[in-house]
Amino acid sequence: MSRKEFFRSIALVVVPPIGTLLIRFIYLSSKKRFHLPENIPEDPVIFAFWHGDLLMQPYLYYKFRKKPYAQMLISDHFDGKIIAKIITYFRLGTIHGSTTRNAVKVLINAIRSLKAGYDIGITPDGPRGPRHEVADGIIMMAQKTKAKVIVFSCVPSKYTQLGSWDRFTVPKPFGTLDFYASEPLTLEGMGFEEARALVKEKLLVHDF
Repeated sequence: MSRKEFFRSIALVVVPPIGTLLIRFIYLSSKKRFHLPENIPEDPVIFAFWHGDLLMQPYLYYKFRKKPYAQMLISDHFDGKIIAKIITYFRLGTIHGSTTRNAVKVLINAIRSLKAGYDIGITPDGPRGPRHEVADGIIMMAQKTKAKVIVFSCVPSKYTQLGSWDRFTVPKPFGTLDFYASEPLTLEGMGFEEARALVKEKLLVHDF
């Protein structure tokens, strides 16, 4: 085992529980405001949010489903493995891969999960960008299954943005978290560019 592999193996054990505690501390120490749609579908849906806005999204999902039944599309990169382990602490499942690498396999697995009753979480600009650009995967998934898309965002009053490609946002404790969710979007019958523009427009409404 190389030195890099050794430290990564340690990180996979140590970082997820610490990261989970940090997320919970931020949430519990902050004031929360939820802005939810009037109609919440009972059928499985696709939840979409920017890659840089991923951190607090499980709490918004809990407002939709009292019993979580969702899977997140997570990349096979090292940072994706860290995220996947953190997600398990929030009782959410994962589908490994991305809609840019092994795209067909990932889309097939996601479509099967939707048909099996799971909600699917996806970052349309992940796993490696470009930032705030919507890839084809979410559109194909929605149109193949006729599942509706709900756009998520979390706007913190105080935050730090990392220097990563996605400008990953970490809210600071003791601030205010405004959670937003759009009305369900139907992408059926739309061309790819029209659907892409609609999803991007909704995602950018509460961008910062």
